[in-house]
Amino acid sequence: MNIFIHEKTKTFHLQNDLISYIMTVLPDGSLGQLYFGKRIHDKEDFSYLLEGCIRSHSALLEDNGEGISLEHVKQEYPVYGSSDFREGALEILQDNGSRLPGFVYESCEVTAGKPKLQGLPATYTESDEEAATLRITMKDPVNGLVLQLLYTVFAKGGVIARSAEISNEGNAAVSLTKAMSLCVDLPDADYDWIQLSGSWARERYPMQHRLHQGIQAVESLRGHSSHQHNPFLILKRPSADEFQGEVLGFSLLYSGNFLAQAQVDTYDVTRVLMGIHPGWFQWKLEPGEHFQTPEAVIVYSENGLNGMSQTFHKLFQTRLARGIWKEQPRPILINNWEATYFDFNEEKILAIAEKARECGVELFVLDDGWFGSRRSDNAGLGDWVPAPELLPNGISGLSEKVTETGMKFGLWFEPEMVNPDSDLFRAHPDWALGIPERRASLSRHQRVLDFSRREVVDCIHEMIAKILRESKISYIKWDMNRSITECYSQALPADRQGEVFHRYILGVYDLYERLIQEFPEVLFESCAGGGGRFDAGLLYYAPQAWTSDDTDAVERIKIQYGTSYAYPISSMGSHVSAVPNHQVNRSTPLKTRADVAYFGTFGYELDLNKLTAEEQEEVKAYTQFMKDHRSLLQFGTFYRLQSPFEGNEAAWMVVNEDRSEAIAAGYRILSRPNGPFTRLKLAGLDPEKLYEVEGVGRYYGDELMNLGIITSDATSCKTGENIRPAGDFVSELYLLKEVL
Repeated sequence: MNIFIHEKTKTFHLQNDLISYIMTVLPDGSLGQLYFGKRIHDKEDFSYLLEGCIRSHSALLEDNGEGISLEHVKQEYPVYGSSDFREGALEILQDNGSRLPGFVYESCEVTAGKPKLQGLPATYTESDEEAATLRITMKDPVNGLVLQLLYTVFAKGGVIARSAEISNEGNAAVSLTKAMSLCVDLPDADYDWIQLSGSWARERYPMQHRLHQGIQAVESLRGHSSHQHNPFLILKRPSADEFQGEVLGFSLLYSGNFLAQAQVDTYDVTRVLMGIHPGWFQWKLEPGEHFQTPEAVIVYSENGLNGMSQTFHKLFQTRLARGIWKEQPRPILINNWEATYFDFNEEKILAIAEKARECGVELFVLDDGWFGSRRSDNAGLGDWVPAPELLPNGISGLSEKVTETGMKFGLWFEPEMVNPDSDLFRAHPDWALGIPERRASLSRHQRVLDFSRREVVDCIHEMIAKILRESKISYIKWDMNRSITECYSQALPADRQGEVFHRYILGVYDLYERLIQEFPEVLFESCAGGGGRFDAGLLYYAPQAWTSDDTDAVERIKIQYGTSYAYPISSMGSHVSAVPNHQVNRSTPLKTRADVAYFGTFGYELDLNKLTAEEQEEVKAYTQFMKDHRSLLQFGTFYRLQSPFEGNEAAWMVVNEDRSEAIAAGYRILSRPNGPFTRLKLAGLDPEKLYEVEGVGRYYGDELMNLGIITSDATSCKTGENIRPAGDFVSELYLLKEVL
């Protein structure tokens, strides 16, 4: 890991064993992009990479008699309108009405490690040897603004972390109307674009197309990262696949409105921008104030999509998630939501918990409906006081009874929302976001609290903290069940209303941080109507997220497969639920439901008392299997093997660090008459090692990776050993262990 600074050529080279990232100061004082990709040797002069020929109808900046057109130069943090007509990374409304800043290079500084971003999630280091950070300072001599660009290169992995800070050292207030976290100009457009998109109950499906001239983008203006689109983007070479080829991954560590786009100009230069969505954004900077953009992480892989994903997984598990849970196997839990919905009392809850304890479950989670007047989703949100008619001993007493059985206790909150039918709203109607004298939209009978206001966050914090202080709570499920509409704060003046969306997310982060600091042993799981805010920003506070409200095993194969492009297995909340499934009315075998849920945090979303005695014995076996293997399943190196988006079969696997153990899973969605012979080729094994495949036989790693495991089922083979059963929605696990 090195950061080379060549004063003579004003060139900066960030480098580790895998990658190089090279920039230079352009003749006009702005910063130019020269190279990002596989590691190359350092040298003083890379100026041959700076292509900026003058073309017809170019607008030129004159500098010492030499013309330069920024339209045809690859840049690091460009602005629109001064000879560059492409989308820029920064736009500033100044007191004279202009929006065009003019930053020129002033200085640079290299520090060991990585600085913390105040009030925002970010990757981090635990020692200075893990990373180095380059801070480039640029100034606008006209208005006194200062721009600092931060670049961190990690010692391990093809990772660059970027962000920007804008400070007002001038004499007049200005307003940021666009401040992106990164810009990367790539020299060609020979890429496939992959985004993760969907909707409630079918989140994060990979969508792929070839880059083309013009702008292609994913975005959210819903106030959260959203079910619809994820703040994550992949550009891969057309020949790249899961196992080989050049891939670039871009992740924004942010949970609010975002924009991720690629603009291909008519000369096939690709400009990637990522950051806070400029729509509905305007941030006033008074003299002496500064603004920090969220962090964006770029990953380069020459080992295909799996290589890119594995880099993100390791980084997010170990240097984004924090606290005691970041690398600790997750407890096996049961949640009562799909078992009872709002229809419960203490007796029913304790009966569910007791049966779960008998089946080996370690954590009981009480979901929505335990507080205030909350007997449906019509009322009570915001009144975080236990309902005595349901829980005569309160949360404190219930948690005591559950923990006395040997289980841990968890609790559901939805702290950001309020029902109009609640004591909190009746006392403080102005605490909900909404435009005075205009109609307020409701979703799930609720409104959004104004978390841009300190007093609102303070109030919610105190109610939640009081319950945590009085009770034995080991886990919190933090839900958020609607998007933001009528985004207006009655506490801010007219010229700061463009700040509300961002201030809201800062308030969410602040509440998380306060609770984490006071209750460091509590495991937080984020949720947003399922997967509506499954983003890297929240992994900084909650190391796992409820992946989707859709608990159907077949649908979860797709959802978890797509999610794995960016996010580690340890972050995916995954449960075994009842059948027929509550979202799609499909019935799948209990084994299949478990075989899918293993590849996540694992738990149950049903009343185990309603299962047959035989099924309860199965649950005990599945629970014990997860206990025996959860470290490998949640923290092993994950490989996608067969995509459920491309056929009737899907497969994935995990391998431990020394490649002595692995678990592979194969899923067949629908049975076929007289089907073909099939094999599953594994990955990530040591080709020289001999492995015992439990129940199958002994094979060398090179056999398993190049020849594969026979997976033909009973429709293609009526006789023979180890033939998979036929039928719809079947699954098979393959346990591999090195033969010593």
